[in-house]
Amino acid sequence: MDLFYTPHHRIDLAEGTLAVQGDEFFHMTKVLRKREGDEVHLTDGEGLSIQAAITKVGKGFLTAAIIAAEKMTPASTKVTVAMSLLKSSQRFDFFLEKATELGVTGIVPMITCRTVAQPKAEQIDSKLRRWKKILVSASRQTKRYHLPEITKPLLLDEVLRLEGYDMKLLPYESSEISPGASFTDKNVLFIIGGEGGFTEEEVRCALRLGFSEISFGRSILRAETAGVFAVAMVRSQIVMSEQQDKWI
Repeated sequence: MDLFYTPHHRIDLAEGTLAVQGDEFFHMTKVLRKREGDEVHLTDGEGLSIQAAITKVGKGFLTAAIIAAEKMTPASTKVTVAMSLLKSSQRFDFFLEKATELGVTGIVPMITCRTVAQPKAEQIDSKLRRWKKILVSASRQTKRYHLPEITKPLLLDEVLRLEGYDMKLLPYESSEISPGASFTDKNVLFIIGGEGGFTEEEVRCALRLGFSEISFGRSILRAETAGVFAVAMVRSQIVMSEQQDKWI
């Protein structure tokens, strides 16, 4: 069954009702032709898994009666990627989509010395809305009950001072340190530079503030590829650990 999204403020668990609007409403009713009486599967992106039956299809919205609701446990391993904004918005969108599919927990759009595409203040809200649409779409596709968090763009200096992470990693093309550490049950932060990578001073500053450099191999990856690779590397460890537990 397809998974749909509606924000938490449109769900009333006490009354057993919910509402759906916007893009999700259009997809339900115009693309999939859902009608009154049809059952649907929804999430609020905060861990709820809801089975509901559509009670009314109005103009631009629908309501549904909640049949069952379950709170899903978030993953114990968390991975956040701070990614430099890229000159090509399509390449940044690609990163958002694929990182979400692979299970990224958080995304921090970042501005470094070499970031070319720096949004104006009045553009930030519209960009965040568009980015969140991409996250919702990718989460629905992979049936994720927890949407990744995405922040407004931050300067590299602000990102370097973020706290609460067990591991803070800097993939760096000149590094020869293989990523052999375990990510299981950790809260991990990667920082990924944009076109041209980080400057030497930015690397020194990151290392001084507690980041560890690692290598993603000899070939130099495009920024969006490196971001996706970081999330995939963490996911691969989780999958391998889950498979090993089945045999214990």
